Amino acid sequence: MPYTKEEGGLLNNFAKEPKVYQAEPPTNSQKRTYTILGLAAALLVGGVVFIAFSVSNIG
Repeated sequence: MPYTKEEGGLLNNFAKEPKVYQAEPPTNSQKRTYTILGLAAALLVGGVVFIAFSVSNIG
């Protein structure tokens, strides 16, 4: 493990740095999947909000 020694004799340990790589842009298939999942999530949240308002005494 890499470490440095300071003037007072103290040792500082440093974690190993992970290997860095450049991310690749999403493919058309992945973009379509992200869109479908986003729409499904929006419908789910909208449905939960609708049910919450319909069973509450506010509306």
